[in-house]
Amino acid sequence: MQIVEKYLAAWNERDAGARRAAVEAAFAPQAAYKDPLMQGAGHEGLDAMIAGAQGHFPGMRFALAGTPASHNDMVRFSWTLGAPGADPVARGTDMAVVAADGRLASVTGFLD
Repeated sequence: MQIVEKYLAAWNERDAGARRAAVEAAFAPQAAYKDPLMQGAGHEGLDAMIAGAQGHFPGMRFALAGTPASHNDMVRFSWTLGAPGADPVARGTDMAVVAADGRLASVTGFLD
């Protein structure tokens, strides 16, 4: 599912300008994200939140785990976070609402 790939690309992009473009490609302008550890809203807030998470996990990348499932305007997918070639340090499952324009309107993350 292309929107999940765009979402993970935003989380993995380390260049600030490219990350902001990736956030805008993946998220609708008023999109919101929340998980047990952080939350953000709007392109600026989401970009800042992702940059902060990257600072806590230098050199680590998010990867899709399994196959996304979707119906209507919802998508559910699982992910891992880890250094390339190493065992993941975190796993989670996200539930997202897809906006009419195909970008994400909201994401709720769960840590596994």
